[in-house]
Amino acid sequence: MTQNHLPGMESSAISVLKRAVELDQSGRFLESLVCYQEGIQLLLDAQKAVKDESKRGHYREKIKGYMDRAEQIKAHVNKTKEEGKYHEQVRIEEDATGYSYEAVFKPYISGALTEVWVEDPYIRHIHQVYNFLRFCEMLLKASCKVKTIHLLTSPEEDGGQQASCMAELKQSLGAHGVALDLRYSTSIHDREIRFDNGWIVKIGRGLDYFKKPKGRFSIGYCDYDLRQCHKTTVDIFHTKHTKVL
Repeated sequence: MTQNHLPGMESSAISVLKRAVELDQSGRFLESLVCYQEGIQLLLDAQKAVKDESKRGHYREKIKGYMDRAEQIKAHVNKTKEEGKYHEQVRIEEDATGYSYEAVFKPYISGALTEVWVEDPYIRHIHQVYNFLRFCEMLLKASCKVKTIHLLTSPEEDGGQQASCMAELKQSLGAHGVALDLRYSTSIHDREIRFDNGWIVKIGRGLDYFKKPKGRFSIGYCDYDLRQCHKTTVDIFHTKHTKVL
């Protein structure tokens, strides 16, 4: 990196670290930790490009402060996980954007993740199956090695396209080395997603928290980060023992 790149790197670092502090203050610790780590790396890269020793010292001081806070968060998260007391809550407001599946689930996906359980009664209609497809695509792109996705949902009542859509998705996932274990129940009501690394994510509206786009050529139709959301709550827990649905 050269001096010419420094202003852009500083600006990026400030933006990311500001977001880290906001998430930290709102109790969204894992998300804040990810931002702290990214921001610290940006500051380290910027420090390498600086030749003025006083400015390098300023960077060192800032980096140390953020690293200390990141270590405190990491220790807190590990302690509450060990005690089985970890609970984090995210409130998605009406019409909010920026809550794609990647944004919501990324902090809880690790390289150790190989198996996922999804319990959601509303993966029945076409747009809901598309939501589940997007969720599966997110897992395939993530830094993990998912081998099995279990889905427990309710059957479509009017004999629509659910069965054929799921059969196609199962075949497609199989071609990517992922098995889809699909089961139906007429009595489920809860909505939760469990990862075999211990994380549990409960969304009040399940995966179907996005609003219908105004048209097929409207912003947000393809990119879920730009899609408006319904108001809902996301609760995150951690357990050492993953329940099999």
